[in-house]
Amino acid sequence: MLKTHVPQVERVEPHDTADVLPALTDILLDCVEGGASVSFMSPLSRDKALAFWRGVLDSMARGERIVLVARDGDGRLSGTVQVIVAQPENQPHRGDVAKMLVHRRVRRQGLGEALMRAAESAARQAGKTLLVLDTASDAAERLYARAGWVECGRIPGYALLPTGEPCATTYFYKQVSV
Repeated sequence: MLKTHVPQVERVEPHDTADVLPALTDILLDCVEGGASVSFMSPLSRDKALAFWRGVLDSMARGERIVLVARDGDGRLSGTVQVIVAQPENQPHRGDVAKMLVHRRVRRQGLGEALMRAAESAARQAGKTLLVLDTASDAAERLYARAGWVECGRIPGYALLPTGEPCATTYFYKQVSV
């Protein structure tokens, strides 16, 4: 019989940062090693990945973003997504979804979908009615489209893959009701 697992998504709180930092770092390192265009070039050092996550967690502690994590069937933190809630004063209704990352060992098991549902819910709870994101991943594009996100444009050569080749970025938005 096939074992099914409903991914558990949790909101990271300031007192959790020491516990989640190593796993978040491992997830980022894996995604970059796997070729994901997520703002870093390969090879990504552990120190640079740790510094990135420390900055994200500091931003979270200041109330500028929400950080969510998902556990795989073995209880390991294996995915993450952020909602950046700090926006300019003329955009208090908007949030940016960023760094939706799932470790390669657990992809296609529902973690990405669960993370996106949780991100939308957290954004609504924060009073956001419009979310935007961008991606350079065909698989992520399919996930977002299935979840009701609307593609609004593609920019060729927008960023570089970790190996240095240019890649396009596709922008999506979703209106979420409060």
